Amino acid sequence: MLEEWSKTDLARIGLMRTTTGLEIVIPPDANIYHMTVGAQIAAGRGGAPAMRFEHADGHVEVWTFAEIDAAATSLAARLRNLGVRFGDPVGVHTGLRPETGIAHMAICKLGAVAVTLSQLYGPDALAHALNHCAARVLLTTETGWAPLRPTAPAAFPHLQTVLVAGSTGAEDDLRGVMAAPPPADFRAEFGATEDVALLMYTSGSTGMPKGIRHGHRVLAAYRPSINLFFNLSLDNADAVFWSPSDWAWVGGLLDMLFPAWLAGRPVVTSEARFSAEWAFDFMARHLVTHSFLAPTAIKRLAQTPNPREEHDLALRVICTGGEALPADTLTWAETRLGVVCNEFYGMTEVNHLIGNCAALYPRKPGSMGVAYPGHQVRLVDAEGQEVPRGEAGEIVTPATAPTRYLGYLDAPEKEADLRLGPWMRTHDLATQDADGYFWYKGRSDDLIKSSGFRIGPTEIEECLIAHPAVAEAAVIGKPDADRGAIVKAFVRLAAGHQASEALSIALTDHVRSRLAPYKAPREIAYVAEFEMTSSGKINRKVLRQREEAAK
Repeated sequence: MLEEWSKTDLARIGLMRTTTGLEIVIPPDANIYHMTVGAQIAAGRGGAPAMRFEHADGHVEVWTFAEIDAAATSLAARLRNLGVRFGDPVGVHTGLRPETGIAHMAICKLGAVAVTLSQLYGPDALAHALNHCAARVLLTTETGWAPLRPTAPAAFPHLQTVLVAGSTGAEDDLRGVMAAPPPADFRAEFGATEDVALLMYTSGSTGMPKGIRHGHRVLAAYRPSINLFFNLSLDNADAVFWSPSDWAWVGGLLDMLFPAWLAGRPVVTSEARFSAEWAFDFMARHLVTHSFLAPTAIKRLAQTPNPREEHDLALRVICTGGEALPADTLTWAETRLGVVCNEFYGMTEVNHLIGNCAALYPRKPGSMGVAYPGHQVRLVDAEGQEVPRGEAGEIVTPATAPTRYLGYLDAPEKEADLRLGPWMRTHDLATQDADGYFWYKGRSDDLIKSSGFRIGPTEIEECLIAHPAVAEAAVIGKPDADRGAIVKAFVRLAAGHQASEALSIALTDHVRSRLAPYKAPREIAYVAEFEMTSSGKINRKVLRQREEAAK
């Protein structure tokens, strides 16, 4: 176990031994660039491969760390000329492409803030994020920008400049900006440990998605747990990393792209649509050894009983999180896929609290794992008092947790909602057994966890109510064996409208096109009236209880 490791070995994965136990080392000068691409350049590894991007036609584009660095400097110089200064938000809407990694390094060189934006976002979701943070510059792709271009001036009033990779419009080509020779006189202005590096919009149980601010410290804080859930093999000489998870979210960015570069290893990527057969072929082609996959993706792979017989795979480690991993899926991964599969748990605001590391301790199928070193995790009741072992309680951690966020952007009341005395809340329920392993038991609030996505009911309800056929709407998570939960909407129709399959399709398409495909209801039920709470709000809890009872 780690308690027996030498000081040098602990330091290698970002830990140190103190009188109170193991603590996570967060250097006072931590910076995402200096921990990733900058570290490789400083170590003389500029010529090592950093990224391989497989185009739709099969052509593979290869980038070295030095090439990533040069392109980032060119982009940073252009952004500075556009008026981007220390602390300014810059929208990054470039998907699973090299431009995303380059953009993050460029933004680091300015001490600016990367606003991570998924290409799954519809116009309403994108407008909410960009307008909320008042971003003046957006980096995107022609595919992502083309449907937004006609209404952009009205929809995004703060935007002054849009750089588009593959632009066919009036905007400058982002690729051309990156390909320009880096100016010799450029001087970077790097942020410090507690300076904001990332602004990530994620759904909560109430209201519209909140902007979560993370400092440069976050990657240093994640370093021990990254090493553990990659089974202490992060720096294997032949390691190749891949994940289909969007680089706009924690799973793709902080659990995959940055860890690969932290280790000085290449990450491979593609914009291809995920399917089991494609994923197996892709991993075989690129000799992928390490992957982050949401449990839903692993379940899809598990529909192939004996993948090693059909594909020549180099894969050996999968880390997974975002929802509970079923015990039978873990068994398939270990026995049929022949990999180590380490589950971990946390949320964007405070991550990597609990997890597994097969190299150090046994996993229990169906369990979330144990508290990771450097973290204090407790289960408490509604008053914040610890519950006895074996009883369900809410997962909490101290408000000073090392992986904590820096707060929400302009939402102090929501920060207060996450506090319970000295604790930071998660609203996730679990039990803990005699060996210290945690077992997930569900949510204590209205947040929906589906296929690894966090989905807030409020924004879907508001989107539905904007449709002329809808008078009132309530959205809940309905338990689902494959996805953990699905979005189910209950709708009271406006006068003059009748329930029909065609209307359900129209309402689903309305949410899909305005917000995002993963937020669209998979089921819609029509009601004559809603049961209300004492404060006059629709009682979602009653609707959830009915669905759980029906299951």
